[in-house]
Amino acid sequence: MKKESVMVLSLLLACMLTGCSSNQGEVSGSNRGAVSSQDSQEDGTQDPESATAVFDFETKTVRLNSGYDMPVAGLGTYALSDEECFNSVTALLKSGGRLIDTASIYGNEESVGRAVRESDVPREEIFVTTKLYPNQFTDPEVAIDEALEKLDIAYIDLMLLHHPGANDVQAYQAMEQAVQDGKLRSIGLSNWYIEELEDFLPQITIQPAVVQNEIHPYYQEKEVIPYIQNLGIAVNGYSPFGGRGHTKELFEDKVISQIAAAHGVTSAQVVLRWNLQRGVIVIPGSGNPEHIRENQDIFGFELTEEEMEQIEALDRGEKHEWY
Repeated sequence: MKKESVMVLSLLLACMLTGCSSNQGEVSGSNRGAVSSQDSQEDGTQDPESATAVFDFETKTVRLNSGYDMPVAGLGTYALSDEECFNSVTALLKSGGRLIDTASIYGNEESVGRAVRESDVPREEIFVTTKLYPNQFTDPEVAIDEALEKLDIAYIDLMLLHHPGANDVQAYQAMEQAVQDGKLRSIGLSNWYIEELEDFLPQITIQPAVVQNEIHPYYQEKEVIPYIQNLGIAVNGYSPFGGRGHTKELFEDKVISQIAAAHGVTSAQVVLRWNLQRGVIVIPGSGNPEHIRENQDIFGFELTEEEMEQIEALDRGEKHEWY
């Protein structure tokens, strides 16, 4: 065998043993939850056998198993209505944020849609998530069309079932059809945990792209997050600051405030960065433009392994939402 052939075979063998993908979004150090492969199938979707999708900290996005990129930090619009919602979404887009989370039950899809349409940001750069509430599961096709009409932004980037309920499989199957029809780009679930997922997933065809659950330092879902990520599903955390009535306590926590001081950032930024380094997409809610800008400024520092462990030790298993 010629010397050149031997070298080629050696290189091929090395690639097979170590992997030759670029992993450009992979980050080192304490970004443990965000590190994985980005192997894709011929249709452009992520191979369900692959592990967690990689957070690309340069583009501030993650590639979903649906083949679309989702921003990893955005704005939650729960409790924001009318002009306050419009102004908050506008502030997010002006600050560089591109992820907006709404829901039918929030009653603000029209305000979100108006802010998107009236912004100078191209529609394709904006990622809008909305949700169907269980009282819509009996007629999901109508509910999907109503969401499209209220938002009026041509298509919905991600639609979730808000939480388990009667006819949830039927509702999800309607979302699957809406994907085929081009109305929805990605679909997923909210407030589904391991037991619910084990029962639900065998009954559907399209793997959820995202599962959105309550996640904060006092409720860390240490078993749930890796379970979901190992299925090739991205994790989105809501109430990252502990939910209403608990934010002050969390921000004044000695561990978090000391880490914030060490980095010259706020407690809010520490909590959001901690989520990102676990591979958790964040959607903090706020009606304050300055806080909205602050909540997007979380890519210029990195928590150490020791700091990550200190925050992990704060877990109380303390869930603050009823579902």
